[in-house]
Amino acid sequence: MSGPEIKGWCPGALRPMQSGDGLITRVRPRLGQLSNTQALGLCDASATFGNGIIDLTNRANLQLRGIKPHNHQAVVDALLALDLLDETPELEARRNIICAPLRSTDGLTARLALELTERLAELPELPGKFGFAIDVDGPPQLSDAPADIRIETGPSGLIVRADGSPLGMRVTTDTAINDLISIARWFAQNRDNDIRRMAAHLGSVPLPLRFARETSHKPAAQLVPAQLPQGRVFGAPFGSLPTTELRALLASNSTSTLTLTHSRMFLLSGQLDAGETSFITTPDAPELGVDACPGAPACTATQQSTRAIARALTPHLKGRSLHVSGCTKGCARPRNADVVLVGQNGGFDLVLNGVSWDVPVLQGIKPDSVIDAVINELGRH
Repeated sequence: MSGPEIKGWCPGALRPMQSGDGLITRVRPRLGQLSNTQALGLCDASATFGNGIIDLTNRANLQLRGIKPHNHQAVVDALLALDLLDETPELEARRNIICAPLRSTDGLTARLALELTERLAELPELPGKFGFAIDVDGPPQLSDAPADIRIETGPSGLIVRADGSPLGMRVTTDTAINDLISIARWFAQNRDNDIRRMAAHLGSVPLPLRFARETSHKPAAQLVPAQLPQGRVFGAPFGSLPTTELRALLASNSTSTLTLTHSRMFLLSGQLDAGETSFITTPDAPELGVDACPGAPACTATQQSTRAIARALTPHLKGRSLHVSGCTKGCARPRNADVVLVGQNGGFDLVLNGVSWDVPVLQGIKPDSVIDAVINELGRH
């Protein structure tokens, strides 16, 4: 049996992707931030032309799902009116930039992200999912975000670091983007065509010493739902933002801006009352360690329902992280989880402490036997 098709690229607003529930239309907010007006406008577009649920991705982007092909142009028009559209599909595809959600007020994150955006045409031809992290506000907040070249801070100041290398290149605010482009060109000139990500490339090709001299800070503590000086952080179960819930939250905090995170959380600026909401508001909620893709019938790569199983299994895991994936691609979580269920051949395979494409310890688990099978297997390890 052949595996699921690996697209090798992400959908966009101008280049949507067909899925089981319609077109996936991805929105890449600049600096990962939306005004209240923009966020409400996306709620309107999702409710009018899609399924009324906006997905928050692990690249701090948003996805409108369930868009019928004949409604796509109306969605594009709405995004244009909200100033959320790039000029061309090519620019949109290259603007894979994640910014640290907790940022200083000196504007360095915005300055570097804007310069990189303006100079995207200087980058070489890169794989579709190749991306960048601007993480210059103290200890790195984006260490587990899917980025290939990172601008961070270290004991000696700013560095540019290739993902997969513990060491980076010391830079200044004026040279950072030049040096980022240099590392991207090195990757493009030396990679195997089958290698799409920097960390995988460094598994077989050593990074030149000039790019690997300076250490980075240790990662910052993981962001969790809480009231912070910058605003209140909310978690989105499975990265799902029902537009009715999001609209109510935005309407009660009409002056707030919304900042997206790669960990499927969002921050509303200001001192806020969490109120009654389905979003996660406590730092110890077990759902924070759970990832699950939309599954069937929303995705054509699987015949398995995923999120109902994730909800049912979560209370039994005693704080262990869980990933339920409809297929081996593992779109919802490209990093390790303690427990991984992978839809295969009408059932599920079980991987422990790994990713969805690892060798399973159990195969062919029937959906109605998943909880018992997982509990029994965990008891043996």
